[in-house]
Amino acid sequence: MKRYVCIACGYVYDPDEGDPENGVNPGTSFEDIPEDWVCPLCGVGKDQFEVEE
Repeated sequence: MKRYVCIACGYVYDPDEGDPENGVNPGTSFEDIPEDWVCPLCGVGKDQFEVEE
């Protein structure tokens, strides 16, 4: 699965790890994260993430 990078702070969302502290289980693809999820480091929305190159 693709990893996504927050363009605001550089946080990398790795689907293999998820974001369990914020309700996203390991194995959850970025597309399947709820729309109201925000970057755990800086608080921006999903629209501020890009596919990691």
